[in-house]
Amino acid sequence: MLHPYSNNPMKPSPILTVQKMDMIFPDDNGGLHAVENISFEVCPQEFLCVVGPSGCGKSTLLRVLANLLNPTRGKVEFMGGAPRIGMVFQDSNLMPWRSVLENIILPLELEGIDEKKSQDKAQDLIELVGLTGFEDNLPRDLSGGMAHRVALARSLVHDPDILLLDEPFASLDALTRERMGTELLRIWQARQKTVIMVTHSISEALFLADRVLVLTQRPGSIKLDMDVDLPRPRTEEMLYTPKFGKMAKRLKEAIE
Repeated sequence: MLHPYSNNPMKPSPILTVQKMDMIFPDDNGGLHAVENISFEVCPQEFLCVVGPSGCGKSTLLRVLANLLNPTRGKVEFMGGAPRIGMVFQDSNLMPWRSVLENIILPLELEGIDEKKSQDKAQDLIELVGLTGFEDNLPRDLSGGMAHRVALARSLVHDPDILLLDEPFASLDALTRERMGTELLRIWQARQKTVIMVTHSISEALFLADRVLVLTQRPGSIKLDMDVDLPRPRTEEMLYTPKFGKMAKRLKEAIE
């Protein structure tokens, strides 16, 4: 089946709306214009990928959405006011002295959540991301893929409204990256989160997303907003179909 919001005139109100957003970083040459006139909407439970050439402002856009940066111009509005946001960076950023379980419950500790409740929620996520039996392991004992599973679980433990992923699998080898993409889809299906993910990989974007935004060279603006017309659940066999190849070509041409 297709995602319920694909080409659906009855789709729900957006959870996120970005209107004519610019981000300019001050410098000695009048400012570095990172992104320009960005406008788009994201519906609840939608999976959106953002691709584009290096340095086009993809990560800057994500940091604005995460409220880590204030846009120079324009608006970023969330349905219902201030959302709970989870974010996973390129580096898993685990605390080396804390176990898998302790890393995952960290956001709940910072919120002052009851220890027993925190551990129960973390244990549920450990099972969800496939790390049962590794609760007491330190980050040094984990593979790259396992470390990113911990980071993903940590980002989900406070039940965010929106999950932001900044090239979370970029440092992994090709086979592990493919497996993590499949795992991410499984987790997304289970938790039905709204996801916005930055990636350099066209095939990864098409395999994961309901829609793909292509940004231009810096200052990044939206060159293409493309629905991914592939049924779910996704399978690796889809990567070798003519339809997948046609969409990949369209994205590649838009990026170049």
